Amino acid sequence: MSGNDISRVIHHATGVLCSNTGSMSSLDLYREILRCFDMTEGDFWFTVRNCPRFWVVSRGTGDRDADSVVVAKTSLRLCQKYCKDNYCADCQELHICKYYVYGNCRFGKNRKPCKFSHDIRSQHNHPLLRECTLQELSEDDLFLLLLQNDPTLLPEVRRCCCGWTGPLVCVHYNKGVMPHGTCTFRESCTKMHLCMHFVQGDCMFGSRCQRLHTINQRGRHVLEERGLCSGDIIRNLPIIYQNRHRLAGAPSTTEGAGAPQDQMRLPVFPTDERSYICLHFLRKSCQFEDQCMNVHFTRPYKWEVFNGCGWCDLRHMEEIELAYCNPCATKSPGASPVDFIKMTWTNSQPVRRLSTVSSVTKPPHYTLTTKWLWYYEECRDSWVEYGQADNKQRTTSVTSRDLELAYQKNRFGEVKIMKGFREYKLSFSDMYQRNPKHITKRRVRRRPHFLTACDMEMQPAQ
Repeated sequence: MSGNDISRVIHHATGVLCSNTGSMSSLDLYREILRCFDMTEGDFWFTVRNCPRFWVVSRGTGDRDADSVVVAKTSLRLCQKYCKDNYCADCQELHICKYYVYGNCRFGKNRKPCKFSHDIRSQHNHPLLRECTLQELSEDDLFLLLLQNDPTLLPEVRRCCCGWTGPLVCVHYNKGVMPHGTCTFRESCTKMHLCMHFVQGDCMFGSRCQRLHTINQRGRHVLEERGLCSGDIIRNLPIIYQNRHRLAGAPSTTEGAGAPQDQMRLPVFPTDERSYICLHFLRKSCQFEDQCMNVHFTRPYKWEVFNGCGWCDLRHMEEIELAYCNPCATKSPGASPVDFIKMTWTNSQPVRRLSTVSSVTKPPHYTLTTKWLWYYEECRDSWVEYGQADNKQRTTSVTSRDLELAYQKNRFGEVKIMKGFREYKLSFSDMYQRNPKHITKRRVRRRPHFLTACDMEMQPAQ
């Protein structure tokens, strides 16, 4: 399939999943895709397993692929500062009334206007939806996707060593053999009576289970007292919680080196498993020739586009590389630019960048390795390298080299950062720097240091 077809499949599959309570069996989803697209089963499995929009969960009762569930996934969240203070100068999260998401805001619709936005297409929200390629979803589908992904929207339900915990589901209802378990309050209980094994997705009894798998009238009343009165949300809540539990096992997606998670990146089909450029070939000393496990190329970087059959070199590589090394750049120059965020070219064709190994993985005397620089967004379109002074002459406690060393050790890890008296956490999994005290976050990018052809001639690989 072409890159454009893959993109259309991902858009279509996202809409299908969201209109089916956020998840479907893999075979049902594949059948729905085949109604509109000619897609091989191999391409389907590679797409759902490698695109960060989806998370595949095996139910463990049969064939791993045939008996699995595909869950819709996103990193987009509601801005907590906006929902609390009705003010947020500039962030990468949605500014929407959370009660509007619940479907029960008392304002608007010929009533007193709500002080929080009800417009998902607002000047602030629409660019975020476009950036995440969610702009085509209906409001209902978008809100369901947020409910099952944003942990701040619904009370948490989790399992611990002493049983089930959480503010919604009755612990005692899930113990014992009586119809109400060991709950002594029965009909007057202020928590929901709901099968937690069903919510966790591991109930073995199905329709024969003596615990409730749906929310009855009393459970509906409990939810209404907590502000959830939308019929669709209440009806789908057990499935939403089930999907949240499934997504708890998914890593936070990162969109490749230096790209934020909030983008839907196309999966790259593995027609060539070699991922690094050979340092020995650069100095004309590789003895393996065609049998070398690394890529032979005359530069320490290489830009390629997938044409549906294999990877082809892109023209004007040096111009593309120069733009990519600028943390402010999201696209290369020219009439047919490379999108550095989605890693696509022209008609959504997948693009990849190959390079030599990271400089921190080799001794200092090795040249022509790739020196990666780490940046955080100080304000919109203004980026500061870690360890360098910002506009107030403040520096971070870590440098680009420190972060690259940590990244090479654990690409899903976190790093604690101090800047003045403030403490931050940088998450490699979604490329954001967060302030846990003020619940704010900044985008992070990882971009290479640019090497010109003249630099290469002066630095033969060691």
